[in-house]
Amino acid sequence: MSAANQGKGDEPKVPPAMRSLYDSIVALTDPFCYEYLNEEYAALSRKLTAALARKRPSPLTSGTTRVWACAIVRVIGWVNFLDDKSSEPHMKLTEIDARFGVAQSTAQNKSKSIRDTLRIHQFDFNWMLRSVLAKSTVIWMISVDGLIMDARDLPREIQEAAFRKGIIPYIYADNPPNPDIASVATNTEPSESPARRKPRPDDDEPTLPGLD
Repeated sequence: MSAANQGKGDEPKVPPAMRSLYDSIVALTDPFCYEYLNEEYAALSRKLTAALARKRPSPLTSGTTRVWACAIVRVIGWVNFLDDKSSEPHMKLTEIDARFGVAQSTAQNKSKSIRDTLRIHQFDFNWMLRSVLAKSTVIWMISVDGLIMDARDLPREIQEAAFRKGIIPYIYADNPPNPDIASVATNTEPSESPARRKPRPDDDEPTLPGLD
């Protein structure tokens, strides 16, 4: 699907005051991703741009759109190991810089500022491709009674509780991949990192025995 055919229903939430700036950045990330990467990269880049647009104050208001576009694609590539030769698609992060016409040091610094601002890390399932989610083992490791276990092997009720608490990306018992996984990658609000997410006093999710 081309960028021109991308439906408005797929657009993440953007404050009206930031819409013009969001559109100008996406006008650069979309064509790049559709030409060199794939549709998922385009969707995740839009999602990341929107997340930055929603910050108050938004960091997008300073700097050039080309640098922001380059850094945003760079962050998504970094999370998904785009520069690993076994990845599909595959591209060196420095090649992203070159194709956007942005200096490597500038792109590195801006991408780091994005990661720091949104607390993005590798294996952060909020920013992972569906194909990477399906193959990753690390994101499914959770603590149960002090033991690290693979959530995919646990009873469904524990998977559901872990999913609702933002610890795992989706309920594996539903036999993914399926269309619902796309919503994890494109349309949902980023949750806190599993490593940082801790139950809050107002969480109404019942605590299940054994789920730390």
